[in-house]
Amino acid sequence: MSEERPLSTLPSEAERFLSHLALERRLSAYTVRNYRHALDVFFAWLGTRALGAITQRDLRNFVIEQQRLRSRRTLHGYISALRTFFKYAIREGTLSSNPSTGLSLPKLQKPLPKFLTEKQMTSLLESPMRLLKDNRVSPFVAWRDRLILEIFYGGGLRVSELVGLTYAQVDRTSGIARILGKGKKERLCPLGPVALQCMDAFREQFAPEAGLESPVIVSDAGKPLTARTVQKLLKTYLAESELPMDMTPHKLRHSFATHLLSRGADLRIVQELLGHASLSTTQIYTHVDLSRLKAAHSQAHPRA
Repeated sequence: MSEERPLSTLPSEAERFLSHLALERRLSAYTVRNYRHALDVFFAWLGTRALGAITQRDLRNFVIEQQRLRSRRTLHGYISALRTFFKYAIREGTLSSNPSTGLSLPKLQKPLPKFLTEKQMTSLLESPMRLLKDNRVSPFVAWRDRLILEIFYGGGLRVSELVGLTYAQVDRTSGIARILGKGKKERLCPLGPVALQCMDAFREQFAPEAGLESPVIVSDAGKPLTARTVQKLLKTYLAESELPMDMTPHKLRHSFATHLLSRGADLRIVQELLGHASLSTTQIYTHVDLSRLKAAHSQAHPRA
């Protein structure tokens, strides 16, 4: 573009759009700031052209030039903001058609999920009892937190599913929990004998009066824990085990899935256990255990 609009000098339509986001849609100041930055970059690149003169070719050229300067994720963020702005401008009557319709973007590279090795996971699972041995936590906290970690790892539950779990959902005969996951979809999750034994021990020692509808994971006052509390206590045990502090309850699900697949579990079974609607969501875990693929190749291939 020959003439450039100074950065942060937006057309009035864009300023009204940003006010709409802040005042009517009540988006956070951080989100509105990101929208403003995307619009700043685009309109500075566009120059003095009027909003109504923007074409799909302009958007394509913008993408081509910006992908040399920005990451793909940043570029996707810019175009998402522009698409939202164009839809707003059409509703307001300042734009007759959406120039971003049909615009293609470079594909985002999906990062591989982070997970703990089996050895690291064992250390994490044992950490509440190590703290108990050193008198750094009470017996109640040690057994409850061990139960939390065992259920996470044994069943692959989401943190929201764990804090909402009741004794009625767990069939002790079969060892299977009925979990109500995303979209109110029910799935069956085997918890594993270690998690079940831990649940029995915790209930017998600390929650003998708990009924079927009582939550499994509670505070010492018998109240359900919040997801935030579980996330915070996980950090305590990560630090005690000298494990990466960026691990989260969701990444424990990654560990659960990765270890199942590394030991030969069928991908579709893992999909069912995780409650993924699409197999493609689960397939990312097939990329993380290259050691198993290499071992199979070296054992089976005549040229290995």
